[in-house]
Amino acid sequence: MSIPLPQGVQINAPILPGFETILTVPALELVAKLHRAFEPRRKELLAARAERAKKLDAGEKLDFLPETQHIRNGDWKIAPIPKPLQLRRVEITGPVDAKMVINAYNSGADSYMTDFEDSNSPLWSNQIQGQVNLVKAIRRELTLEQKGKTYKLNDKIACLQVRPRGWHLDEKHVLVDGKRVSGGIFDFALFMFHNAKEQLARGAGPYFYLPKIESHLEARLWNDVFVMTQNELGLPQGTIKATVLIETIIAAFEMDEILYELREHSAGLNAGRWDYIFSCIKKFKLDKSFCLADRPKVTMTAPFMRSYALLLLKTCHHRGAPAIGGMSALIPIKNDPEKNAIAMAGIIADKKRDATDGYDGGWVAHPGLVEASMKEFVDVLGDRPNQFEKQRPDVNVTAADLLDFRPEAPITEAGLRMNIGVGIHYLGAWLAGNGCVPIHNLMEDAATAEISRSQVWQWIRSPKGVLDDGRKVTAELVKALVPEELAKIKADGFEGKFDRAAEIFTKMSTQEAFEEFLTLPLYEEI
Repeated sequence: MSIPLPQGVQINAPILPGFETILTVPALELVAKLHRAFEPRRKELLAARAERAKKLDAGEKLDFLPETQHIRNGDWKIAPIPKPLQLRRVEITGPVDAKMVINAYNSGADSYMTDFEDSNSPLWSNQIQGQVNLVKAIRRELTLEQKGKTYKLNDKIACLQVRPRGWHLDEKHVLVDGKRVSGGIFDFALFMFHNAKEQLARGAGPYFYLPKIESHLEARLWNDVFVMTQNELGLPQGTIKATVLIETIIAAFEMDEILYELREHSAGLNAGRWDYIFSCIKKFKLDKSFCLADRPKVTMTAPFMRSYALLLLKTCHHRGAPAIGGMSALIPIKNDPEKNAIAMAGIIADKKRDATDGYDGGWVAHPGLVEASMKEFVDVLGDRPNQFEKQRPDVNVTAADLLDFRPEAPITEAGLRMNIGVGIHYLGAWLAGNGCVPIHNLMEDAATAEISRSQVWQWIRSPKGVLDDGRKVTAELVKALVPEELAKIKADGFEGKFDRAAEIFTKMSTQEAFEEFLTLPLYEEI
């Protein structure tokens, strides 16, 4: 199918039935206008990321910014939170396929973050069909017939929030003036054009989650995108609201500043724990003193994670902003009551800790976790929508606290094998179009796969990368274990491009250069 396109816009991908309802000329004109206005700044900010990374590789220490001290010390608050976003005790997350959209909306959670990013493989068909699904869901028209079962929306549904792709990702199938557009601007602009006014008419609004931000200047760019988009669509300034995921170690030093940049459009911050751990490994990969233990040992009670979580909470409540807890990767385990009881106990402990600390809500990855998680927040909040009164004057987090990277041990063969197995399994599924994959009773997305491959890369190079039996983690050891873990995945009958995934994982975890994001080279293969 061919469709009319605005001047300067090219689409190098098939227009499947229904896609023409999303890829309209006015919608693509908005994409093009935002691209032309902001692409140079996006490129500058990505170059600034690379420059900052080089300085950290050379041994520069992270600290709070002296030039923004007046913002941290200032007496200001974000704009009031709209009613639909005032109650966020449990938020469910997941990709934009029709079944997930319906199940998440119906899950009983207060809010649903629908995901064009880390839990979604960005196949062209996934991105555009996801937009089609959301247009239909918002208008209560989305249904699905699958395996003899009918899925449809309940009368009472969760409040929708949308996560577009991060600043580092392109949409390779759409060119404006011969250049790829930003994946984030593409996802955001299409959703805004088709749904912002409809959402407002239905008593909600255009609400977003912003991923992978590394500085307040990147938050400022999003804010400027919001301002222009609201002007273009004739919406009052401040209509858009966005929660920023603090999922990079650099952003943890700029939380006040990020809220300040988005203060007219902010809906708070979220503790994006898995990407945060990945970010710590990535930013300190060449530091000889840095080395983290097996991934399961790096929990929210690890010193650097605890400091980050408490600083986020205190910062948000000081500024009148919601503080949303991150996601435990545990999911319900069918057909094994004993293991399921252990998993549920882990989820409950995670949410109890967040609620007791003062968080206003938390994430879950599966509808089966909503009820148990909700109970923990209701037990603490009662009928209050938030815990802003918990200002936590007892919390005084320093730069040293945020950089207290423990535990360093144990590093085990089982932990190394887990990283290899999860990495190959996830990459294989992602290449085949699935970005949200249950592996070993954990819900894995791109962030947990990033931890797997970056940790292996760093263990090989760190003098502390030694197994508890005394063996040094080496490229040779990793290459010896890869075929064994690949065979296990195949033997279990999973679907995916696992041979290619094993090649990619081996290369990315053993090569000299460290790839910034695994999704960047992978995207060129799909």
